[in-house]
Amino acid sequence: MKLSNTSQYALRVLCFMAKDDTQLYTAKFLIEELNISDKYLRRIMTNLTKAGFIHSIMGRGGGYKFNKNPDEIFIADVVDCFEGMQTYLNCVLGFHRCDDDNPCVMHHIWEPIRDKIKVMFTTHSIRDLDVNLVNKY
Repeated sequence: MKLSNTSQYALRVLCFMAKDDTQLYTAKFLIEELNISDKYLRRIMTNLTKAGFIHSIMGRGGGYKFNKNPDEIFIADVVDCFEGMQTYLNCVLGFHRCDDDNPCVMHHIWEPIRDKIKVMFTTHSIRDLDVNLVNKY
């Protein structure tokens, strides 16, 4: 399983910002530190702002700051913002109707894995990831 590039970058940005969640981060600084293209970073930041995770301060001396405590932003929230959590919870074989009453051949094998993914994504916050990734940058 692999998250989309956009979700990966969004999580990287938020984890990087969570190292000092009171700081104001400029787009230029994030672009340089995280090696993300200007256009791509700005699109990610726009979506994170619309989702309410961060807010943008315009003008000279502006930048991005957390609008929500990193302890309250979960992996699932970020993934849902960019690609939807259902991408990782749907039938592994792609069937639209796959449940306990109408299971595909992989349903009972995939179900416990899917449930673990859901728990991991909904219980680990950006702050949790920050602690684990602090030396990755």
